[in-house]
Amino acid sequence: MPQLRIALAQVNPTVGDLAGNSATVVEWTRKAAEAGAHLVVFPEMVLTGYPVEDLALRKSFAAASKKALTDLAVALADAGCGDVAAFVGYLDLDEVGPRNAAAVLHRGEVVAKQFKHHLPNYGVFDERRYFRSGHALEIVRVRGLEVGMVICEDIWQEGGPISALGQAGVDLVVSPNASPYERAKDDARLPLVARRAAEADAPLVYVNQVGGQDDLVFDGDSMVVDVRGNLVTRAPQFVEHLSVVDLDLPGDAARVDRDTVDDFTVRRVVLSTEPVPAYEPLPAPGIAEPLPEEAEVWAALVTGLRDYVRKNSFRSVVLGLSGGIDSAVVAALSADAVGAASVHGVSMPSVYSSDHSKSDAADLAERIGLHYQVQAIEPMVAAFVDQLGLTGLAEENVQARCRGVTLMGLSNEHGHLVLATGNKTELAVGYSTIYGDAVGGFAPIKDVPKTLVWALARWRNAEAEKRGETPPIPENSISKPPSAELRPGQVDSDSLPDYDLLDAVLDDYVEGDSGYDDLVAAGFEPPLIDKVLRLVDRAEYKRRQYPPGTKISFKAFGRDRRLPITNAFREGRPVAPQP
Repeated sequence: MPQLRIALAQVNPTVGDLAGNSATVVEWTRKAAEAGAHLVVFPEMVLTGYPVEDLALRKSFAAASKKALTDLAVALADAGCGDVAAFVGYLDLDEVGPRNAAAVLHRGEVVAKQFKHHLPNYGVFDERRYFRSGHALEIVRVRGLEVGMVICEDIWQEGGPISALGQAGVDLVVSPNASPYERAKDDARLPLVARRAAEADAPLVYVNQVGGQDDLVFDGDSMVVDVRGNLVTRAPQFVEHLSVVDLDLPGDAARVDRDTVDDFTVRRVVLSTEPVPAYEPLPAPGIAEPLPEEAEVWAALVTGLRDYVRKNSFRSVVLGLSGGIDSAVVAALSADAVGAASVHGVSMPSVYSSDHSKSDAADLAERIGLHYQVQAIEPMVAAFVDQLGLTGLAEENVQARCRGVTLMGLSNEHGHLVLATGNKTELAVGYSTIYGDAVGGFAPIKDVPKTLVWALARWRNAEAEKRGETPPIPENSISKPPSAELRPGQVDSDSLPDYDLLDAVLDDYVEGDSGYDDLVAAGFEPPLIDKVLRLVDRAEYKRRQYPPGTKISFKAFGRDRRLPITNAFREGRPVAPQP
């Protein structure tokens, strides 16, 4: 029975870094060749990185991408990898417009290329803005076996290229992907890939990108399923990884030698016709188990922060340490992402700061081993309050803004990236100060609800204890009532509902787009609904000005949820008509 050894190159490209991404493809193709692979599959648009956004509309970038592709084919041959058929995603441009494309590189040449058919235009995706749809399939014969290809969204939609490949007849389908992470998404991938393998009547190789790109993070989770939908191998999440697998392919696909199938133009390209001589197969490949929920979210947040820092050439981060749960979790994430030696924490007490907040901040710094300093803001606040005669909310906000100025000053002086420490719940209801605690270049827990922040803190401490390490987050930071400490005796519950209840309402309203009547039907009390929805709707201008942060939910603020700032529509109880 003919066999084929396939490598899945789950790698971490950087958008726009054509030279660096090309070097990555050469490096990992060399590894695949050394493992005896006959073909290697890379993620969607690996050569340009993904998503390229409006770079796709720049003709100079598309031209550079196409040149980099032809140069890469030569570089692979020069590196001794020319006999390996490399499936590489890139940006193309033809007379129709920009294309999300993938090519096959072999023996120094670009021997085949195919354009993405289904262009997603929902959530974080705007592909119809950038690309033109493809309507051709290039089936490549490798060692006598027919290999078809589909690109990312082409497997997430019924019909289309997968169905056409099934009718045309192929022995194997490969699928380059750049599928962003969101919680529990890996639970949906395996059933999806299994269904598409059945539709194509062929095993399916799914290769996904890994790493962070601005507010998106990619978890890998690459896999191979056989024609019956059985999982053959699965790569670990959030790490670069080369999976090499031997597939027994019968080589008897019922080929349909027609130029068109289901409105798709079909072209068959022959690379090699001789079957692979019999060889000793590799041991059964590993199947990585998906991470547990808190571990998965933590890995996503660490990956997103690490790559934002690294890919934007920062060497260190700085954040305010209040002694509270949010800054403690961000500090622990930062240490895991870039190392404690690159984390700078600043305690900025005011006249209202409690003794335990100061001591909890110092305790956190000692536990993690980060750089720590105290910068009292009382003199700065007094200067503003006295000169402007500020009271009440204005005085509270000046405290937050003095802290923001302090952090930005340290950033300018030392080149640190400032991290905003607000969570999704606070951002939803506007519980933050513009130019104060909202300052920064990145917000690691921007998409993490408050209740999940606590869960992650407990999980991270438990993991440290399992490893015999000091838990990074002080227990007092987890257990004490949260407070902004901007006035005497202040706690969050003065202004906000209980966080468990608040997050439940927000989940329905923000994630589920529920209306007022839907929330009432879900069992929430009308006064609670009125208050929460009013807070959310009035805070859109703050969310627009907040730094980017790693997306982990189905609907994150920013790319996923786009509402007008000037907006007179309000959800609410029906108003009786006036007589």
